Amino acid sequence: MEEQLNDYEIMQVSHDTSIIAVDAVERANVDSQVATAKQYPRDIKRSITNSIVMATMDYDTAKSCGYALPRGGKPITGPSVHLAKLIVSNFGNIRAEAKVVRITDKQVISRGTCWDLENNVATAFEVSRSIVGKGGKRFSDDMITVTGNAANAIAYRNAVFAVIPKAITDKVYKAAQAFITGDLSDEDQLIRRRQKCIDFFRNEYAITEQEVIMLCGKQTVNQIGASEIALLLGITQSLKDGDTTVEEVMKPYRKEENRKTIAEKAAEAAKAQKEKEEKK
Repeated sequence: MEEQLNDYEIMQVSHDTSIIAVDAVERANVDSQVATAKQYPRDIKRSITNSIVMATMDYDTAKSCGYALPRGGKPITGPSVHLAKLIVSNFGNIRAEAKVVRITDKQVISRGTCWDLENNVATAFEVSRSIVGKGGKRFSDDMITVTGNAANAIAYRNAVFAVIPKAITDKVYKAAQAFITGDLSDEDQLIRRRQKCIDFFRNEYAITEQEVIMLCGKQTVNQIGASEIALLLGITQSLKDGDTTVEEVMKPYRKEENRKTIAEKAAEAAKAQKEKEEKK
């Protein structure tokens, strides 16, 4: 037994003093931030007021506060990463960040973290985005960087909105949505605003009026109201941010069978509306 033990060499494990020093500095930094947060607690009402003021500062800022993405044949909407950054800047006593943590052959993976120093609530989200094109070819380095930035934005947004209460987020988000749609109670204003959106989609993205109606889930253009206009503005923001593409947005609607079905419904609705007006 002693002979077997003599075959092993016992060595003292050395610790990397630089790592220990960095860890100690980081711990002291965090402790200092937590102590400051406890000493100077946030003013919730002022945070909300300041966030609303910033979100409704101008049209472009308000429009950037929302997004819309196609999922399962219908768009989902919600507050964007721009709104998350805006609220964080006014909320106070909070740390938030996002970074790419891993790049594989097929995906780039980002992790977003958010920590409310005052209430000691923290969360982390990981988001993966494909870096393989339609032909199975891997993206170039520049496109991988762009994709990583998009993943960072989503991870950051998810982490922040998991920590900041929904009641606060919704209040600021609704104020921004009301600002961009404006007062559409007047029929003439609604018609002008609706036509402006339709013209923009046609000129910028080659999306026809009929396809815009499909995006809104309606049968006729007259059914597009304030909420549908807010949806269209969210889609344009997502396209601008690179969260989606025109191909992804229109894929469910440009299938021949879907186009035919919706076109038939639109024709039937228009015919019914015409008959109704003739009876009057």
